Amino acid sequence: MILVTARISDWVQTHEPTQGLLTLLCQHTSASLTIQENASPEVRGDLDLAFDRLAPRTLPYAHNLEGPDDMPAHIRTVLSGAQLSIPVIDGRLALGTWQGIFLWEHRDAPHHRRIAAHLLYE
Repeated sequence: MILVTARISDWVQTHEPTQGLLTLLCQHTSASLTIQENASPEVRGDLDLAFDRLAPRTLPYAHNLEGPDDMPAHIRTVLSGAQLSIPVIDGRLALGTWQGIFLWEHRDAPHHRRIAAHLLYE
């Protein structure tokens, strides 16, 4: 899980919004976006453990052209989602105290990932 909150918040601030809505889309089918606790790194490890049980790499998936982690990565993306909508209130992302925005890589090896961002604001 890669914390991307600061980079996204900085981008939003360049537009100097007062109120609005930020939409983010991970442009991949084997990585996702999530809002999760940003204070305790154990949360990330526990989430990975849970997903290892929900979508194990050891099942005999038919889709395995890119390796044994490919189909489990697609399942994990379906479960966690590829899109987020975050309100902008008083010029800031309306995230809770402990919340952070994460790009969650579901493949074993890192890949180059892109996030599309759209900001509607006044």
